[in-house]
Amino acid sequence: MTVIICLSLLQHAVISARVPGVIRLPSEQHEVKSDNRKVNGVNHIADVNHIADDEVAINSRPLIGILSQPGDGMTWTVTGRQMKEPVPSDYKESYIAASYVKFVESGGARAVPLIYNEPEEVLKKKFASINGILFPGGGNSLDADSPFFLTARKLFNWAIEANDNGDYFPVYGVCLGFELLGILVSQNHNIMEPFQAHNIPGPLLFVDDSAKGRSFFQGISPTLIDKLDTQNLAMQNHQWGFSPELWKSTKSLDDFFEILTVTPDRNGKLYVSTVEARKYPILAVQWHPEKNAFEWGLNNIPHSPDAIKLTQYVADYFISEASKSTHRPTSHSDEESFLIYNFSPVYTSKGGKGTFDQAYIFN
Repeated sequence: MTVIICLSLLQHAVISARVPGVIRLPSEQHEVKSDNRKVNGVNHIADVNHIADDEVAINSRPLIGILSQPGDGMTWTVTGRQMKEPVPSDYKESYIAASYVKFVESGGARAVPLIYNEPEEVLKKKFASINGILFPGGGNSLDADSPFFLTARKLFNWAIEANDNGDYFPVYGVCLGFELLGILVSQNHNIMEPFQAHNIPGPLLFVDDSAKGRSFFQGISPTLIDKLDTQNLAMQNHQWGFSPELWKSTKSLDDFFEILTVTPDRNGKLYVSTVEARKYPILAVQWHPEKNAFEWGLNNIPHSPDAIKLTQYVADYFISEASKSTHRPTSHSDEESFLIYNFSPVYTSKGGKGTFDQAYIFN
């Protein structure tokens, strides 16, 4: 039986104010213009902020930036595990789990590593070349002064600025990336609550029937969408999150994001599991679509045909959004130098060392 979660707090809020601070949210009277703008020192052609799909020129060579995070893919990968020791503040290596690279490639894009501690001018040049950003899952610190968080905040602000200027640019956050976006928008580093949701697949419970037809879910097959809230197809692997009550009572979060699904943890406690920005092409999930098809180290990851279809649908959706972006590398040589193809993945889970099967490691 389809379970519909009815929460009195889940009422749609009207965006009526700009949230103060480093994140520039849309004003109440957002002016739509059609002219040339410069975003982060790079010229772009601004059109309108919300364009019908049939009016968008499709970019058939999308590039997706994936943010690396401190660690070596083995000792300091902590999804659901205790760190063997803290990552030193001067630690230089970072990694990207290969499953995220495979995920964007399965949707028809190529990956560009955004190395969290590379120079800002390099990040700016990459940002002007890529067509979307993926903030992946992991287990790193989101403290306000951590270099990883500061780089993520910078990239997020660039994405907001681009969209405000009519330069369509999607952002996708998974698990740690979901938590990162919640902290960035709420500007509260202590906002999250503990949940028992490590290594457990779960359902996606829609907050109402209309949530099934919202932007993210509107293209999914009726057969599959009816299984999402009755079968455990969404892999959960986290220890922190946001209750629906907390989310709805936090004005900055409720103004910026709309809740689509919630999910119960092991104790039946509900947490927000899928959100979509009201005014921007920003999607965040507290579950792991990429694991169903590309990770095997955790024994509870669902690998059924329906679970694989869910992975493919999310990848297709995100890359279809990225295909609306007009960013291009300034030269073929730049494009080649940016690509993940310049690096080789390491078998990081061999011998039980890490929680990801493979990872790209950057010095």
